[in-house]
Amino acid sequence: MPLSKIVANSITDDTITTDQIADTSVHGRRNLIINGGMQLFQRATSVTGIGGADGYFTADRWKVFVASLNGRVTQSQASVTDLAGFPNSLKHEVTTADTSISAGEAFQLSQVFEGQDLQSFKKGYSDAEQFTFSFYVKGTAKTYCVEMYDGDNTRHVAQTFSVTSSWNRVELTFPADTTGKFDDDNALSLYLIIWLHAGSNYSSGTLPATWASVSNANRAVGTESLFSATSNTFEITGAQLEVGSRATPFEQRSFGEELALCQRYFQISRAGFGGDVTNNEYYRAFYQFKTEMRTSPTSALKTDVNTAGFDGGYSYESVSSAGGAVYRQANTTNNARLFTLDSTHDAEL
Repeated sequence: MPLSKIVANSITDDTITTDQIADTSVHGRRNLIINGGMQLFQRATSVTGIGGADGYFTADRWKVFVASLNGRVTQSQASVTDLAGFPNSLKHEVTTADTSISAGEAFQLSQVFEGQDLQSFKKGYSDAEQFTFSFYVKGTAKTYCVEMYDGDNTRHVAQTFSVTSSWNRVELTFPADTTGKFDDDNALSLYLIIWLHAGSNYSSGTLPATWASVSNANRAVGTESLFSATSNTFEITGAQLEVGSRATPFEQRSFGEELALCQRYFQISRAGFGGDVTNNEYYRAFYQFKTEMRTSPTSALKTDVNTAGFDGGYSYESVSSAGGAVYRQANTTNNARLFTLDSTHDAEL
């Protein structure tokens, strides 16, 4: 309808409701989770034997935390054909079971957030907002737990959810917290944790339905174990964290936008030098990051693409959140020598 045709009496009382507005696509930027649709896997699309150490292994921004675990999983990007609008998921397939659960065991899938990105929750203020976490999940029928853990103030709140063999959207709303503000900086303030395995040190108490000071025994009450059998799976996509009491439709962002958001925390660069060289002299190649990173990253070699005329060693220098340089020593005096390096740069929280 043209705007000129809209008149006051064409909008009757109760014709447009809050729920109807929330069900439209006109919401603006609202999803605080990065890579919730599991599009980006810069490090690897599949890694086996996960469970012996913490780390980012496959999906960008999704970290695994473990403790004293004997079980192992393969984590991979899976193609989805039975959930419209979501072609990818993050899948966990148990390869080594762990049926004798010691008190200190844990396996968490987590996303962590900078405090400056959380200010819209107004946590610690009298008009604090609720948190709503929604996601699509399927796998072996189990009950697991989601914990919101405020690292600035050591407070938490948690809820359980159920998994079935079919895709189901889980919608969890957590209460507002008028105690403890999030720091307004680029450091870690909030852990969003999906507990998939927990020993009694984390599950023998009472689940905190409202925000409270952290008690380890209360963190994952009701969590069953993903590692009870090697046939078990856990698959997730469409993850969204937003302000308020309602789960709105998943915010679909373009691949390029999602990539740029991920590259604030991890990215791959290529740097190269070409030219005349003198034996034993050092030569530098400079690189600029595609997106400014959260902080000066830790840089490491990914692939030594070309070393013609240079020693195998290399060093990084002047690395900042905007870029840096890599240098290496020539082992010959010659014309038109070349080195090329692909590097990873990690500024994760």
